[in-house]
Amino acid sequence: MIQHFNFKPLYENAQLPGWALTFFYKQQRYSAEYKKDGGITFIGEAPSPNDLANVEKMIHELMLFHVYD
Repeated sequence: MIQHFNFKPLYENAQLPGWALTFFYKQQRYSAEYKKDGGITFIGEAPSPNDLANVEKMIHELMLFHVYD
């Protein structure tokens, strides 16, 4: 489960899509960018390949709830 999920716009003009994300997963802190096309680029270390699809799914769900709702 993702914990302490935070996001903020990448650009000063909040109308432009793109967000900086930070969150904890399995007691590890991660940073990423969420692109306008739904792509996720991890900054630094990314979750293990076994967890990556699950983490990306959770991020998409959180972004739909917080940003696009």
